[in-house]
Amino acid sequence: MRSAPQTFGRKAETQRYLALLEAQIRRGEWIDPGLGKVTVEDYAGRWISEQAGLRPRTVEQYRYMLRRHITPSLGDVPVGKLDTPMVREWRARLVADGVSETMAAKAYRLLRAVMMTAVNEDRIILRNPCRVRGADKEQPKERPVLTVGQVVALADAVPRRYRAMILLTTFASLRFGEVTALERDDIDLEAGTVRVRRAHLEVVGTGSGSGRPSRGPACGS
Repeated sequence: MRSAPQTFGRKAETQRYLALLEAQIRRGEWIDPGLGKVTVEDYAGRWISEQAGLRPRTVEQYRYMLRRHITPSLGDVPVGKLDTPMVREWRARLVADGVSETMAAKAYRLLRAVMMTAVNEDRIILRNPCRVRGADKEQPKERPVLTVGQVVALADAVPRRYRAMILLTTFASLRFGEVTALERDDIDLEAGTVRVRRAHLEVVGTGSGSGRPSRGPACGS
């Protein structure tokens, strides 16, 4: 049983209201207004926790973006009350406050994915409020690429203990977290192979350097 959001002065008004609800139910468009009372912060937090298959690094990034860029402005807003003008204002405020367009786009895409689940799976809202044209686009500047000669010169210029790191990240295509987690047993000079068994993960927003190690599958390169 559900109560109407207001009382009606005449029976005819009540009948029109009921007819509208019945039509929405037949079309599959009726949404229980009570479900949309959950806040954006609570719903998005559960959404992140319930996503299967996310890498620890991705979970850390999502939680950081929710805590730093979404919750301060939209966290207390009920999901059912979130609308496109509010999302547009939130995104514009991020950029105005100095958040890079790349990070603003990532935060917007996260919020859009969360709201898409609210629409398609949980059925707590009828349509996704994240409908701001261009808000999901990012145009990062192209990073310069070093030549082979510049890489060798860099390896010669750094302290000798860092030389292998420079060469491996460049020519073996290892990520920083992978190369910093290598141990002596991972490198076979006779066979000319490098075995990647683990990688360091940075905990976003903590300034903790290379972070904690995370074991991964062994592979040769």
